[in-house]
Amino acid sequence: MKKPTISTSTVTEIALLAALITVTGAIKLPSLAPGLEFQLSAPLAVAICAVFGFKRYILAGILSSLVGLLLGTQNLFNVAIAMQFRLVVGLVFVLFGRHYWTTALAGPLGTFTARVTLSFVVGKGVWALVAAAVPGMVFTLLTAPLLVKILDRIARFRRTADVQA
Repeated sequence: MKKPTISTSTVTEIALLAALITVTGAIKLPSLAPGLEFQLSAPLAVAICAVFGFKRYILAGILSSLVGLLLGTQNLFNVAIAMQFRLVVGLVFVLFGRHYWTTALAGPLGTFTARVTLSFVVGKGVWALVAAAVPGMVFTLLTAPLLVKILDRIARFRRTADVQA
């Protein structure tokens, strides 16, 4: 039985997507309360899932989290919340397909779910945590569909370059 192989270009693509998630995850929208900042990686993560599919998205997300752990910019709690966000986003696309509203709402749904979990863990009011995330959720709702268009062009260009090579 032949083992499934993964191409060098796919490995490189996943590594680049992980790097994008990691870098944009380090940039945060400020919040009134410390610790409630919103990562700019959320709309990019949604767009990556929409354009490159769940498998590459989750692999890039896991790699990004590992890099964050190794660099000391994340802890296991951060990774658990990020993974919950990623799984909800992926589930939305798996259940409803890739449409404008799916792309727009997947990130806010992932954030909402992660904030509900966060409220149980830290023992704070769920609605206070969700309210603090609303600016980031609106930002994701508005920008994720735009990022999908940009990443679609990049992916199309890559496929064209692969065919010509």
